[in-house]
Order: sequence, then structure tokens, then C-alpha cells
Amino acid sequence: MNIHEYQGKDILRKFGVAVPKGIVAFSPDEAKQAAIQLFEEQNSPVVVIKAQIHAGGRGKAGGVKLAKSPEEAFDIAQQMLGITLVTHQTGPEGKEVRRLLVEEGMNIDKEFYVGITLDRSTSQNVLMVSTEGGMEIEKVAEETPEKLLKIQVNPLYGLQAFQARQAAFFLELEGEQFKNAVKFITALYNAYTSIDAAIAEINPLVVTKEGRVLALDAKINFDSNALFRHKDFLELRDISEEDPFEVEASKSNLNYVRLDGNVGCMVNGAGLAMGTMDMIQLAGGRPANFLDVGGGASPQTVEEGFKIILSDKNVKAILVNIFGGIVRCDRVAGGIIEAAKKVDLHLPVIVRLEGTNASIAQKMLDESGLNLIAAKGLHDAARKVHEALDPAS
Repeated sequence: MNIHEYQGKDILRKFGVAVPKGIVAFSPDEAKQAAIQLFEEQNSPVVVIKAQIHAGGRGKAGGVKLAKSPEEAFDIAQQMLGITLVTHQTGPEGKEVRRLLVEEGMNIDKEFYVGITLDRSTSQNVLMVSTEGGMEIEKVAEETPEKLLKIQVNPLYGLQAFQARQAAFFLELEGEQFKNAVKFITALYNAYTSIDAAIAEINPLVVTKEGRVLALDAKINFDSNALFRHKDFLELRDISEEDPFEVEASKSNLNYVRLDGNVGCMVNGAGLAMGTMDMIQLAGGRPANFLDVGGGASPQTVEEGFKIILSDKNVKAILVNIFGGIVRCDRVAGGIIEAAKKVDLHLPVIVRLEGTNASIAQKMLDESGLNLIAAKGLHDAARKVHEALDPAS
């Protein structure tokens, strides 16, 4: 689960992570009042107005601007609220700006990158620091890997003091800046583990000319499997930032991710879903979604899955690929038939069922009288997907 920058900074502040003073605003008047308060409290000639959307690259898209007076903050907020901001992470459709963060200006001396996430290859958390702040860390890792340091952190011991110092040395900091960086990194790691985050990314981490070390930006992503331990974090969710199809799918406990293809997928199991998407691509189509209905694949989940897939106007055909292990194929076929009778299936639906009672399931589909096309194996399913997309082939 993603949250906004200002929400992430509020959480980090509670763990002693240094962040600039900032106030969220939902209207131009609130932005003006926030600017007045910051000018009175902070020794800074400017405030920063930041669009709050779940995407990076806001600065280049015009979503971060400086204001030298409360009146200018009002004008900027008036221009920014309600616009659709398009960045390299939003896609061409962009995201509407509904809230702003008004923040104190910084006397920046240097910019760095600090991030913490799980390294699945080692089953350990990894602390990453780079001298290239404000840039895409993936690009830095690919083009100039020598500017990125990765420190593996054993979960049994946690981040050690020497590791935090190692990171600060890599950034070539000295004196007060070095001490503050060590303190910052230690507090950030403590926050990361305490809130069960999937990622904590500070880009950029800034060092001011006065020696302060602060998170100029903050990206916090929670591990959804641990949210039962942090139910108060659920209040931070902003569903207006999420795809409406994905929001609807989450209500039925479906794992759904919308893509830009033309073949809808309904599969049980994440690995099988990935393989199915590859198969669709090889058949000449493009997957319109990732949809894992889980091991049960009950009639209710299948029905909801069909509804969500059919809501996407780009879908021209649907492929159902189920392996009957936990649940028998004939039960899955019964669920598909029952759901198909309730949903207007105006598109060709290719169904590949493999596993226990697969032959019985195929017979049920053949005799259903519905627009369901049974497939035997992956190659046959791929061929029938191609035929459905191009009937003349």
C-alpha cells in the first residue's frame, strides 16, 4: 500500500527521522495559511509547494514550485490543484492533484539517495546509498554502479552502527554532516522495520549548508501482508490514487493489476498467471491484466473476476487458465458456467483446465451451450487466443 509524501514524513518524524517542517493543504486558502505559518516559524525566504500524487518525477512535470510570499503560494496552489499531472511514472493518463504539501525551503548543499528494501536473493534487508540524489536509482545502478553502495543487513542483528558509518563514509561526509547522516540512517532503518515497510526511499536526502541532514522527499510503501498489525495505517489509503478496477478487485480479495493489452486473463496462482501472460504475448496478443483468483476459485470470485475484466473496454478476448490442484477442475468449470450465465459474456472466452477431473470439466464446458471455448494444453489455448483475436487467420 502506497501513501503520500506528507503522510510518510509524518510517520518518519515519529521515529526521529529528520524531515522539513510541512503542512498539507487541500485548497488555495489553506496553502496561503500554511505559508504564513511557515514564514513566521522558519528562517527561510521561500516555501515549497508540492503536488501530492502517488508518483515520482513531479518536479520535471511542474508539480514542485517555490513561493516567496503567502500570496504567491495562494496563486501557485490555485494553478496546481485540480490539474492532471503527467510524469514518467503516471503513464500518459496522469493523476489529478487533489492535495498539496507546503514545506519550508532548504539551503541545500548536497543531494544523496538512501533507500531500504528487502533483497529477496539473500533474504535480507538491503540499505542502499548513492551520491546521485534526485535521480532514478535504477538508472544509476545500470549506468554508474560505482556510485551506489549496497549494504546487506542481517535481520537477526539489525542495522549495526558500523554499517551506518560505512554508508556515511561512502557519501564522503565529514564532521557534523557525518554525525547527522549516521543518526538519520539509523532512525530510518528503525522506522522501516517498525512499520513493516516494503520500501523506504529518500530521494533526495539533502545536506544543508548548516550541516542538517533531512529527507527532502519520502516514499513509504507498506507490506500489505503485515497491515493487520498496523490497522491505523489503513486510514492513510487514498483510493482516488488507485486504479478503480484494482480497488473493486481488492473488495473481493482478488489480486488484480490492470495492463494495457487486449486479452483478459483469469488464473489461479501468481506463477501460472505470469506464464499465461507470456503465452498470450507469444500468441500475438497483449495481456490486459494480471488476475489471480486464488486456489479456491469459487463461483463468486470467478463472477467478480469476469465483471472486472469485462469492464475494460480494451479487452477483445478472455483466457481462463486454471490448474485444479487444491480445487477440482469440475468444480471450477461449474463455477465458470454459473458465472457466465450471470454475466453478459459477449466476448470469446477460452478456458484451459488442467488437473483433477479435467476431462469431466471439459465435457461440462462443451455441453454448457455458452460462448466458452475449451482448450487442451497451453499450445492449444495459445492457438485459440490467436484465432479469437484474428478470426481470419
